[in-house]
Amino acid sequence: MPRKKTKALVRDIPADRVYNSVMVQKVINRVMLNGKKQLAERLVYTAMEKSAAKLKVESPLEVFEVALKNIQPGVETRSRRVGGANYQIPFEVKGQRQNHLTIMWFIAAARSRKGMSMADRLAAELMDAYNGTGAAVKKREDTHKMADANRAFAHFART
Repeated sequence: MPRKKTKALVRDIPADRVYNSVMVQKVINRVMLNGKKQLAERLVYTAMEKSAAKLKVESPLEVFEVALKNIQPGVETRSRRVGGANYQIPFEVKGQRQNHLTIMWFIAAARSRKGMSMADRLAAELMDAYNGTGAAVKKREDTHKMADANRAFAHFART
């Protein structure tokens, strides 16, 4: 029997204090560990300012938005069992899942960098993503390549 679809509870996240952006607030919430929100805010704001200064861009929010836009996935693959075989079926990514994947890949890429403070890691990953390089952008490209390679199985997707 097919699984029952549940209605996801979507919380309304208020915009952050400095840039009045919901995406910045979501990144702050993801960076936060053990409920230390002020520390997470300081790390994210410092990283945004450092990256904007190094890239010689006036607005840190512009750097942030362009960087996250470069990380955002358009398609992903999901595993589906058809006739005893598992296929990776490409699906389009929309809305909240797109934002979630973007933020998770960005934070994971920043945390995987070693040898510097978290603010510097975030700033370095922001600059790399702004320039279209870095681990998070590579993750997006790998995901797109996987979906492209499995385009032949798209007809197994339910509409």
